[in-house]
Amino acid sequence: MRPAERLLACGLLALAGAGCSRAELLAIAGPPDAGMGGGVGSGGSGGVGGTGGVIGSGGAGGAGGARVSCPATVLPAVDSTTRTVMVDGMNRTYLLHVPAAYDGRMAVPLVLDFHSLNVGPSYEKSHSTFPAVTDPEGVVMAFPQGLSGPSGVGWNVGPCCVANVDDVKFVLAVVADIETVACIDTSRVYAVGFSMGGGMAYELGCKASDVFAGVAASAFALTEEGIVSCHPPRAISVISFRGTNEQLVRYGGGASSLVPGMPVTFLSAQGTFQKWAELDGCAGDPSPSDANGCSRYSGCKDGVDVILCTSSGGQDFPDASFAWPILRAHTR
Repeated sequence: MRPAERLLACGLLALAGAGCSRAELLAIAGPPDAGMGGGVGSGGSGGVGGTGGVIGSGGAGGAGGARVSCPATVLPAVDSTTRTVMVDGMNRTYLLHVPAAYDGRMAVPLVLDFHSLNVGPSYEKSHSTFPAVTDPEGVVMAFPQGLSGPSGVGWNVGPCCVANVDDVKFVLAVVADIETVACIDTSRVYAVGFSMGGGMAYELGCKASDVFAGVAASAFALTEEGIVSCHPPRAISVISFRGTNEQLVRYGGGASSLVPGMPVTFLSAQGTFQKWAELDGCAGDPSPSDANGCSRYSGCKDGVDVILCTSSGGQDFPDASFAWPILRAHTR
């Protein structure tokens, strides 16, 4: 079916109460104001893009990058500003971080960084290793705010730890909001997080890989209760950082009642590693651990990476100097 016919079919389905997903529509028609394909635009003022694509009237997206229309007004560089989105009748907030290297002329990646239990986005931003690594590339970042649960602010990751809220829907609203004000390469959106924030990154890998190209999580694991609903729409790169002396989410897995009324059973670090390999259709056994304690599966569907990095320490934030070069190499 040709793109125009498919779009018409989606419209007819919508009238009948169904429709096409956002990812389907993007695949059919491309991002807003995009041409068909990524070739060089004739007479365009945008020119030819590298990874991420140069944007301009009639310009061309570069190899591997999404071709999008940049907002007319350039978003100024700001360390952090609070923005609000309405989700299910509730105002939800996030911190938006725009580095000095962002100039609004080229589509850049977007990284969403999720806080741990009982802290907030300001704490996550001040401790995250990502801004120092991604800022020089002009990467835009967002630090979403979780809602209150039995043990403080956190995330709904299925069986735990904040009930009756759709945090995946909230995150997708954040991504959509940022795309209205910043020049984002929609094929290069990533989720990272620490502790329960890592759990939220995993949740997005399970349920929103049609939007996210890769995730990096530390100090958390998949749960036996949650994996029954983990069905990634597409293969997605996953990098996990774990310490053998972690106390809250133990490296060897097991039952946890950390959040009152919401008991879970964590998979081990190796079990989580193996489950992601299974979900991503990886072949064979993982490689031996390298000098950094990192092991990876090869031969995964669509060339994605599934990596586990193990240290002898306790809880620690994801290592952006290791994770970012891998994540940015993958597009949705």
